[in-house]
Amino acid sequence: MPSQPVDKDLIRQLLDGTISQDDTERLLKMERKDAERFENYIAVLQETVPWEDRILLRLNDKLFVVLNDKKERVVKCACGVEFGDYRENWKLKCRVRVRKTQEQMLKVYDPAPGCPEAGWQEVREFICPCPQAAQMAVEVVPPGYPVVFEMLPDLDTFYRDVLGKPLPDQSEDWYQDHSNQVTASWAARGTEPSKP
Repeated sequence: MPSQPVDKDLIRQLLDGTISQDDTERLLKMERKDAERFENYIAVLQETVPWEDRILLRLNDKLFVVLNDKKERVVKCACGVEFGDYRENWKLKCRVRVRKTQEQMLKVYDPAPGCPEAGWQEVREFICPCPQAAQMAVEVVPPGYPVVFEMLPDLDTFYRDVLGKPLPDQSEDWYQDHSNQVTASWAARGTEPSKP
């Protein structure tokens, strides 16, 4: 038996953090998600951004995979900055602040026992190149560790097999990590990455 659809206003409250405890519990206890929930969620997200590109999937609070006006699948920030092909790690196109010393890390870690250990770890803060300079993600990794590519979604399988609404440009070529092409282009130029 399908459950009652969750209305868009409730999804808005969930996204902006104003949802009541009762409504939260009701959503958690629902046996099945209604078939329209993802579409309604995307529609609410679409209302929150200042651009028209079609949102295919949300990656985090500020980032989306969109189908832009050139019919390309790209990562786009809520502010409008495009980070390129979604198959390339979007972090490779960010500004990056690296905290390597204990003093630098203690500026953002409190209490001190929870702080990473300098020399063994570093804190990388990925920042949007837009004038607002929003922080997009943080990694705590060993020095020299490759930039983490957290998620390469298989959009075609999701839209086709889960939602039952295949994307018009579906292809097996879409589900491939192309991040190495970005770093290979840096190596071929013999330079450090250009600033966005």
